[in-house]
Amino acid sequence: MISVAAALEQLFLLTSPLGTETVPLNAAAGRILARNAVARRDQPPFASSAMDGYAMSDADAHPGNTVSVIGESAAGHRFHGSVSAGQCVRIFTGAPVPPGADRIVIQEDVDRQGDHITLRAPLDRADYVRPAGSDFLSGHKLTAPRRLGAGDIALLAAMNVDQVTVAMRPRVAIMATGDELVMPGENPSEDQIMASNNFGLAALVAEHGGQPRLMPIARDTPKSLSMVFGLARDADLIVTIGGASEGDHDLVAAVAASSGLDRTFYKVAMRPGKPLMAGRMGDAVMVGLPGNAVSAMVCGTVFLIPVLRAMQGLPAEPMARKRAQLNAPLAANGPREHYMRAVVDENGISACERQDSALLTVLADANALLIRPPADPPRKTGDIVEYVPS
Repeated sequence: MISVAAALEQLFLLTSPLGTETVPLNAAAGRILARNAVARRDQPPFASSAMDGYAMSDADAHPGNTVSVIGESAAGHRFHGSVSAGQCVRIFTGAPVPPGADRIVIQEDVDRQGDHITLRAPLDRADYVRPAGSDFLSGHKLTAPRRLGAGDIALLAAMNVDQVTVAMRPRVAIMATGDELVMPGENPSEDQIMASNNFGLAALVAEHGGQPRLMPIARDTPKSLSMVFGLARDADLIVTIGGASEGDHDLVAAVAASSGLDRTFYKVAMRPGKPLMAGRMGDAVMVGLPGNAVSAMVCGTVFLIPVLRAMQGLPAEPMARKRAQLNAPLAANGPREHYMRAVVDENGISACERQDSALLTVLADANALLIRPPADPPRKTGDIVEYVPS
């Protein structure tokens, strides 16, 4: 039995980036940028107005002065000319500021009569001019690797970048195993339960950049398990759920070995999630998760998310931990690292009262996994503890 840290190190040794592809910008959201993107123009490409008002020389901008309106500048329709002393141009937000003007007097600060305006007192002293290139210049780089969010996509579009090089999305085959499982919508017998872990893990995989594929439920026979392993051969990551313990009906390890698994480790000193194994099966990384619902999802957070990130070229490192103070005391922890379902709020962190590894309602209500080191002593209210968001 190895530690969580050692298990992650072994998984990272099994994992390598999958390569890249070029996609159009409208298909890039959520993808991992694999190559720097470079701006093709300045932004803004010209000095522009930040407000609706009148563009003029700063020398003319004093209360009581009257100047002539000689034209109009709107977004997409600049004023073709320049502004001289005693003149101004009606201007709108985003429009180019004409030569000779270095100040926008907002429309609330003027009285207009025909083609003349008189500046009121007091006068807003801000110039409301956005200089050319004040956001970024041609050649500005959006650096890789990074997950592209909505703000990144908007920036890339403004940079005149229409396609980007991104990491390939890992193909993840998710295998639920067990005679007791039926798919949602089917009619279970009185001895059966609904398959849920595979759906939860598929959502987790999709959220972190993978392409999940739900495999047929593998029954507790070597023939059924071998058949489903065969269907998963083209995956980059094979995730099995259940059947990894040492009972008479736990056949996954043996069938995986006969299907080509080169196992790296088995059993991790954590709770929930002790019966976890990993290795390589052909070109794929295989991770065998425990069958209990919460155990599978906790292990998915602790192990699968970092593996998916590494496959997409992000740093091979554990989930980033955060710190919070306890809202209630905790008893001493046992010999295994414990990932407790917990709720983080503005006051701190509270471990959920029930920690049974089969309780999905508790998992759904939690938004964090509170981490207890092995043999952690009792903790009192106000102590600082570590957690990962979930």
